[in-house]
Amino acid sequence: MKDLLIELFSEEIPSGMQALGSMNFKKLMTEGLVDAGLTYENAAVFFTPTRLVLIVSGLIDMSSSEILERRGPRTDAPENAVLGFLRSTGLKRNDLEVQKVKNGEFFFAKIKKPGRPSGAIVSETLKKTIEGFPWPKSMRWGAGTMKWARPLKNIMGILYDETGANVIDLTIDGLVANNKSVGHRFLAGQSFSVNSFDDLKLKLKKSFVILDQAERRAEIKNSATNGAFALGFDVVEDELLLNEVTGLVEWPTVLIGQIDKEFLELPAEVLQVSMRQHQKFFSLKRKKTNRIEGFITVANIKTKDQGATILRGNQKVLSARLSDAKFFLENDLRVVNSGMLSWIEKLKNVTFHKKLGNQNERVERLRVKSIELSDIVGANKKLVEQAALFAKADLASEMVYEFPELQGVMGSHYAKFCDFPVEVALAIREHYSPLGPTDKCPTEPVSVTVSLADKLDVLISFWKAGERPTGSKDPFALRRAALGVIRLLVENNISLDLVSQMSSLENEKALDLLNFIYDRFRVFLRDDDVTHDIVDACLAANSNNDIFISYLKAKALSKVLNSESGRDLVQGFKRSNNILTKAESDDGVSYELDPDTKFFEVKEEHELWSDLNNLSDEVAKAVAQNNFSVAVEYLAELRKPIDNFFSMVKVNSENSIVRRNRLCLLHRIKTTITKIADLSLIEG
Repeated sequence: MKDLLIELFSEEIPSGMQALGSMNFKKLMTEGLVDAGLTYENAAVFFTPTRLVLIVSGLIDMSSSEILERRGPRTDAPENAVLGFLRSTGLKRNDLEVQKVKNGEFFFAKIKKPGRPSGAIVSETLKKTIEGFPWPKSMRWGAGTMKWARPLKNIMGILYDETGANVIDLTIDGLVANNKSVGHRFLAGQSFSVNSFDDLKLKLKKSFVILDQAERRAEIKNSATNGAFALGFDVVEDELLLNEVTGLVEWPTVLIGQIDKEFLELPAEVLQVSMRQHQKFFSLKRKKTNRIEGFITVANIKTKDQGATILRGNQKVLSARLSDAKFFLENDLRVVNSGMLSWIEKLKNVTFHKKLGNQNERVERLRVKSIELSDIVGANKKLVEQAALFAKADLASEMVYEFPELQGVMGSHYAKFCDFPVEVALAIREHYSPLGPTDKCPTEPVSVTVSLADKLDVLISFWKAGERPTGSKDPFALRRAALGVIRLLVENNISLDLVSQMSSLENEKALDLLNFIYDRFRVFLRDDDVTHDIVDACLAANSNNDIFISYLKAKALSKVLNSESGRDLVQGFKRSNNILTKAESDDGVSYELDPDTKFFEVKEEHELWSDLNNLSDEVAKAVAQNNFSVAVEYLAELRKPIDNFFSMVKVNSENSIVRRNRLCLLHRIKTTITKIADLSLIEG
């Protein structure tokens, strides 16, 4: 067995493309090797801004030989057809076999495909991988035809074991594979030979390159945390920025600076976004003041002055950026001094969507929808209307024009400056939330109301315009909006008839939107370990299309169905429902009347009827209190009387009166259980 080591060295690959590129590199190579008959023990991939490195250990020396069976012409085919088949296989007529298949007798050839050495397969697979690599964006350079994320400079590829290393035989577009790598471009640009993965890692580190991305990430995080702590700061956590910066450096050097005093009064979010977006700086919060007063930049080089020159340059650029931010804020506050109504008027000139008008029209829809929902949520109507009216006002501000990610945040600051009620300012900030499955969901009534109204308006408006998502494309983030509706309802215990909210849509579009939300609901509950069939069973029994009620039912039912009694109840219900459905179909009637006890012939009928009456009342009480855990537990008690009934009773009795009476009893089983869920939809 041998180990395979490949390094593809290029100019700097954009940070956001590195992780996906490395995963694709590993996938394409390992799958290609396996498809060609080469198995291996382990594989790992590493990346820096300038290189993708793959190590495949325990690779077998040769692929196994194979016997390929190939069908030829029929035995009664013309001679020319048989001769052509022989030429294509390289066999003689005596080598062919005759086999009977469905359509007659055919000639079959068994062709031996010998095993191939690993080196040839690796070379072939690597060439195919490089030439067909799926970069999101790629480029050509020079006079060559190769495409890569950035110009590819070197291909290092070796197969090695304890006896030594052999270079892969590969030439692509003038690049010849070799056993050479190169260190840090500025600190150690000379090349060196490599004979193993451990050798590569060691020599790269000596040449100021940390190959392992996880190691570089940990180095940045630890150095930043420790350095900040020593100066009385805490690092404001930013995992996305940490990942991005890890992909920008090969030899991370953490440098700490302080923000000029003239900018310290800027809102924390402005400081953080400005530093993050333009400079890739981490924000530092002073422990004593809990205010952002410093920053961390990560350089890709060590200098004799310990980074002082780099820090001065970064600080100069940062001051210019923050001066712009301060200018935008001052201009905005001059407008805010006279109230934000002028911004709302300006929204007439801001297009929401070509089919849906401008942002001012959207604000009016949001105001109306928020007022409509305020009673359902239990929010102060006056505060809700004010929050909805000013929720989008900051879209006309200079600060949000420069930093769109601050929409809502700046509106909240400006609302406080205008002495708006605290609940209104908070709602303006939170009405965009939740932005995803991990984002915090609003809980204050005014915030919940405006956020819910905003997402429902987005969904209904885009459905009305015929702009629903298709496939993986969702340019208006409508899946996120649907998930936001679900989380707002579930996490705030809000019952809402979704269909009534879609009254402005045509029936077909309303149904389509409802199903779209249900699809998101299934995904939401799947992440909570509730299977899709349980969700469907609960949705089918929810005539009000109430997501919160369906959630409570699904969680309760999922718990009970994991027990033996729950599983038996499902089987009993299905048996009962199948008999009833067939009988109603055959007879052309619905057996909705209560059974008459005088026609009961055995005690099991009396017992089932008694239990249905008693439990039906208890289930109804529990349902009225939204206590579905208790309601489902009551239903589980029907398992035994239903089992006993079927063990002693033939429903389709020869006596038509008895038969009808028993079918009415089955109908009562159905109506009792479907108050919670349609168990016929449960799989298995």
